[in-house]
Amino acid sequence: MIRPEREAAVRRLMEAVPVGVPPELPGEAVRRGARLLRLRRTGRRLLWLVLCAAAAAFLTWAALTRPWAEPPSLTTPPVSGWQAGMPLTCRAPA
Repeated sequence: MIRPEREAAVRRLMEAVPVGVPPELPGEAVRRGARLLRLRRTGRRLLWLVLCAAAAAFLTWAALTRPWAEPPSLTTPPVSGWQAGMPLTCRAPA
């Protein structure tokens, strides 16, 4: 289709009587739009709730287990032979 033919086709479309919109269509579109907005709002609120619950669970876990603290050494031998806070080999002379 060359340019003059396209222009003529567009003119015919513009001059024609516009097709009417069914009367129930705008109301249905408004209802669907409101429903979509409600669903999106509910979804956002649910995601925020899950995020806050996860943050609270993490903070509780971190406060109880203290993962940043160094764990006690498991290779230290048991201490024996201590009396009154001094080892047997370091007693003061009597």
